[in-house]
Amino acid sequence: MMRKLMNKELILLMCLPLLVLTACNEQKKAEGKADSSAFNGAISKPLITKMYTADPSAHVFEGKLYIYPSHDIDAGIPENDNGDHFAMDDYHIFSMDSIGAPVTDHGVALTVKDIPWGGRQLWAPDAAFRDGKYFLYFPLKDKKDVFRIGVATATKPAGPFTAEKEPIKGSFSIDPAVFTDTDGSTYMYFGGIWGGQLQRWHKGQYAANGSKTDLENDKAPALTAKIAKLSADMKEFDGEVKDILILDKEGKTLLGGDHDRRFFEGSWMHKYNGKYYFSYSTGDTHKLVYAIGDSPYGPFTYQGIIMLPVVGWTTHHSIVEFKGKWLIFYHDTELSGGKTHLRNVKVTTLEHEADGTIKTINPYKK
Repeated sequence: MMRKLMNKELILLMCLPLLVLTACNEQKKAEGKADSSAFNGAISKPLITKMYTADPSAHVFEGKLYIYPSHDIDAGIPENDNGDHFAMDDYHIFSMDSIGAPVTDHGVALTVKDIPWGGRQLWAPDAAFRDGKYFLYFPLKDKKDVFRIGVATATKPAGPFTAEKEPIKGSFSIDPAVFTDTDGSTYMYFGGIWGGQLQRWHKGQYAANGSKTDLENDKAPALTAKIAKLSADMKEFDGEVKDILILDKEGKTLLGGDHDRRFFEGSWMHKYNGKYYFSYSTGDTHKLVYAIGDSPYGPFTYQGIIMLPVVGWTTHHSIVEFKGKWLIFYHDTELSGGKTHLRNVKVTTLEHEADGTIKTINPYKK
């Protein structure tokens, strides 16, 4: 009996490393860190290969596609939950005449040192146009290490951009996405939990020692994205910042524990057949999802998944119509072989079904 027990223990000890490795691999897949062999089935290739780019905001300006991405660098900072390893310090702007055409790098458009109030970390930007001016909106930590949203202006879509001396009053967190409606009104959607600090503003003021992630409040309404109307000069908020309300199809507010559907970061808005499509990243479950409403303010009813997880920690996207086709720009980590802070921009077609829903995209299934 004793001998049999020892044999069982020996077998267990021999198998333990394999069990641990298997568990780690499964955990990585669950976190969106799939094996890099998935790239063999990728539906698209990196658009920009001479540097690392991420968080692409795409717009049609002057008849071309302009892409406003983050610029990833390898700063040698260990990965942590605050996102300190995402140490970007400038923006490059890119353009292309059509999908498949060469991509033009217009060079550095704005750097941290050009922003009077800035501290560190130029994260995902967006852009807009009005009255002959181009506007670049960007999140940046101020000198107290609190994320604010700034604005810079230029006379050309590729810049260079000149930043305002102060961030937008009342702005906070990350991921500005600017949408101009058919009536000319312009809105900014923003916010991101975890390293994006949205959870630290839960009570209306910044709490330096507040919740780290907001992912532990499973039964409370999920923290959600913010919306603010922009002023006529596009440099200020015109009115109060409001919550984006996301509901399930029974009309109930999504809860914090609903990690497959709740908002995490990466807002985007597009309009299709008179309806407003609010799309976003679920963050820790690594999906791009969407909800539909009848107003830019919502409420929005959750519909489903736009894109399944990419290889990397999460993804960030934009949706634009160009030459009669809808496109989705996104990123993964093909160039770096799966390093989550060294990403690359990609693009593929987005399809609206006859009933207005969006066809789910698998980024690794040709």
